Amino acid sequence: MTNQNLPMAFAKGCDGSVLLEGTTSDPSELQAVPNLSLRPESFEIINDLRELIHKQCGRVVSCADITVLAAREAVYLSGGPEFNVPLGRRDRLTFATQAEVLANIPSPNSNASFLLTSLATKKFDATDVVALNGAHTIGRGHCGTFFGRLFPTLDPTMDPIFADDLKEICPEKNSTNTAHLDIRTPNTFDNKYYVDLVNREGLFTSDQDLYTDKRTRGIVESFAEDQELFFEKFAHVMIKMGQLSVLTGKEGEIRANCSVSNSNNPKLVSPVEEDYETYAEL
Repeated sequence: MTNQNLPMAFAKGCDGSVLLEGTTSDPSELQAVPNLSLRPESFEIINDLRELIHKQCGRVVSCADITVLAAREAVYLSGGPEFNVPLGRRDRLTFATQAEVLANIPSPNSNASFLLTSLATKKFDATDVVALNGAHTIGRGHCGTFFGRLFPTLDPTMDPIFADDLKEICPEKNSTNTAHLDIRTPNTFDNKYYVDLVNREGLFTSDQDLYTDKRTRGIVESFAEDQELFFEKFAHVMIKMGQLSVLTGKEGEIRANCSVSNSNNPKLVSPVEEDYETYAEL
């Protein structure tokens, strides 16, 4: 989803591949258009946490697990639900291609039909889809991601007063300005995002169409009315997403630096030696 506060890999699975840096000739997932809104500070936080954990425990906790735990804590510390997540993931050795990212991450212009069809391939039902979009209770969207709903004609599903406010923020498509995904409580993890949708104040097409589409409208209304229900379903789908195509056992590796695979890490004496040291500490 756009403008996540903490990165959650989605193209290949929950395997830390989104954390890997690429090059000009070999661009990583981070350089794919759907991920350009991920905040650089998020990746710094993940590597800072990795350094603290590895210093205390040795290299026994993967970057994938650290990412899942950081995302969970960010939700809780922002006012959201507290929930347990399964651990034991390993890190993928390579990142997804640009094509794989584009094929797996819906754009802000996607309608509900596309979201439901796309996420059904990952075994997510309609309730899962609506709950997952609830992550937009915190975050911001760049002008270009919703400008088409304002100009040249106003999207009829958007509240006109809300639209006027957005036009002031984004007078032109290439503006670097951003708008809150949740205008009511932008810095709190709660159910007000769904209240926004009921009031036709969803920022993206992929947000507002969840209320427009009859297959998801009732779910949006139930979450807008019952925050505890939303929290329950959000925790469920986060756990579900965190188990997509994970690597375990001796698959992949536990990276010494979340941004680079061990084989490309010049600070390691040798990946084989490092792995022996890791297993010895287990």
